[in-house]
Amino acid sequence: QVQLVESGGRLVQAGGSLRLSCAASGRTFSSYAAGWFRQAPGKEREYVGAISWSGGSTYYADSVKGRFTISRDNAKNTVYLQMNTLEPEDTAVYYCAADPRDPPYIRSHYRVLEVWGQGTLVTVSS
Repeated sequence: QVQLVESGGRLVQAGGSLRLSCAASGRTFSSYAAGWFRQAPGKEREYVGAISWSGGSTYYADSVKGRFTISRDNAKNTVYLQMNTLEPEDTAVYYCAADPRDPPYIRSHYRVLEVWGQGTLVTVSS
């Protein structure tokens, strides 16, 4: 059973950068696709992006494309979300998720993904 723990969230000024980490336990994580989502207060959970099990393919929501980068290190069982040029609108709790299926599935079936982390709060001040 894979378990996920996010870290790295904090208060940052607009225009700044932040890297979130999602550490996984479980020997099968390297065969899982992973995704990042976020949820702002009073809003629905929003897809941010996803990465294939190998790291060879990445996908992003239009709202973060060009500013955010997802990567993974399977030797460390960790997925990363590098966030640059942060905006106040990026303020949210950020969650990582993983599933044995492919990244497009992660985007379209987020309600039934196999495993979620507990989230980490990112606050961007103006």
